[in-house]
Amino acid sequence: MDSDRPLLVATGVRKVYRTGSVAVTALADLDITVGSGELVGVMGPSGSGKTTLLNCLSGLDDIDDGRVLIDGRDLFAMSDGARTRHRAHTMGFVFQAFNLIPVFSAVENVELPLLLVGTRPSEARGRALAMLDRVGLGHRVEHRPSEMSGGEQQRVTIARALAGRPAIVWADEPTGNLDSTMADQVMDLLCELNEEEGQTIVLVTHDGAIGSRVPRLIHMRDGRLVGDVRQDVADRRVGTDLPLG
Repeated sequence: MDSDRPLLVATGVRKVYRTGSVAVTALADLDITVGSGELVGVMGPSGSGKTTLLNCLSGLDDIDDGRVLIDGRDLFAMSDGARTRHRAHTMGFVFQAFNLIPVFSAVENVELPLLLVGTRPSEARGRALAMLDRVGLGHRVEHRPSEMSGGEQQRVTIARALAGRPAIVWADEPTGNLDSTMADQVMDLLCELNEEEGQTIVLVTHDGAIGSRVPRLIHMRDGRLVGDVRQDVADRRVGTDLPLG
């Protein structure tokens, strides 16, 4: 990775949804740059294009115009297969719905994506165990999702996202299914990973309390960027005195 250039550069990104003769512009000629090691929040009212932005910047959805470069590579100049492989090796995802496999233990859920990209089983297991320990779940590695709280399940998804050592993590409403106490704990963890390990994170949220804790906050409305501000977040970890959820 070239530290002299931004990790993410998106220019003129346009996304249109079409149903019959009706066309709805979800993203309108957006430009955005994210540097390596940034923690960026994206906020806006429902229907403003937040999740569409995340899906297009990560290559999960196609775009109608523009370019998206991750570490200098143009996602939409790749074939579908190449883009899928690139995403698997360079990106991690955390969603509001935990998307854990219910019959798998925590460690099996975390190691599965590593196995799918060809990591040796022993290495995959070691990295999964290490990441679960890193997110405070070293004592819960053999538990299934149904045996864990919502906060613990989201920590498993964060461990899964990070086990592949991604260049960037995309988080779509990662605290949306959690109560305020657990939400604070998950944000504590994301802030810690960003501050101490330099993990690049782009986080979509509708929650103003969550948005207030990120150093850079982008505002969207009607598919457009209407604000991009730097915030003073000297005290970012508000829930560290709470027991793990």
